Amino acid sequence: MAPEGERAPGEQLDEAILRSAPEFNALEVAAETGVTIEETRRLWRALGFPEFVGEKAYTAADVEAVATLMSFVDAGAVDFDTAVNLTRGVGQTMARLADWEVSTLVSRVEEMEASEEATGSRVGSALRLINEVNPPFERLLVYAWRRHLAAAVGRIEAMGAKDEDLHTIDVTVGFADLVSFTALSNTLDRDEIGDLVEVFESRCQDVVARYGARIIKSLGDSVLFVTGGAEDGVAVAEGIINVIGRDAKMPDVRLGLASGPVVQRLGDIFGPPVNMAARLTQVARRNRLIVDQNTADLLPASEWESRRLPARPVRGFGLVEPVAVRRR
Repeated sequence: MAPEGERAPGEQLDEAILRSAPEFNALEVAAETGVTIEETRRLWRALGFPEFVGEKAYTAADVEAVATLMSFVDAGAVDFDTAVNLTRGVGQTMARLADWEVSTLVSRVEEMEASEEATGSRVGSALRLINEVNPPFERLLVYAWRRHLAAAVGRIEAMGAKDEDLHTIDVTVGFADLVSFTALSNTLDRDEIGDLVEVFESRCQDVVARYGARIIKSLGDSVLFVTGGAEDGVAVAEGIINVIGRDAKMPDVRLGLASGPVVQRLGDIFGPPVNMAARLTQVARRNRLIVDQNTADLLPASEWESRRLPARPVRGFGLVEPVAVRRR
């Protein structure tokens, strides 16, 4: 417990990050912004935070954020439900990014405290790092958001969004899955598991980005990605096999590809190709790629040859004949 009149270490960090102290409760936020208490609570939940009933848990920046959001609702740009949806997307994305940033910088704090840069406490080093890193990092966030927004709009056009439904696009979906990850993780310590997952995800990201594709989500031992065409999908899959499966220090990997229309919602994709790609990894051989017939049909016959594999039961699809493909 901090001495009287002295802020606790956690409070010092909070203030350094938030740049203001809590001074409003939910009723006061509603009064300041002109929204109802229920709307205030919905927005706060959408950001991913628990509700505070009577506590003064909100800062001036929170009030300003609500007012800013409601300004384009009041202008008629979007309705309130859409604003809540956008807020939920921001909350989920920033929560993961914040966890990523902290886990990445923790090691730097420890390095600082073990060097001549030591301040005498981890909090002191953390405060120093926050002051040095956060201002340029905030500018990087805005820049990256603009670039990804432009890329997302471009994908809607390039991937052929249906005129009647801009949420639906035709893509090739890929699923990469590490072999025997659960058993392997039981033999590793926490640092080794973390290093393994980091290498897997970062290498997959590099390969996916090289071909203008996109990772939709990663689950530690698996990665879901989409490409605009079947050839790019195969190229990404082959690249992942090369950087993961051909590395003796990494587990083997299995790849499945499926093509067709998917629905884009909440930063994710849904539809039969997603399910099929995931199921195909369960029947693929180690360090091999198999695809569905739709994907095989999209590959130019002059450049690719395909071979149907024996039919096998695939959960949710019945008997399926996977296809192996290779360049001529």
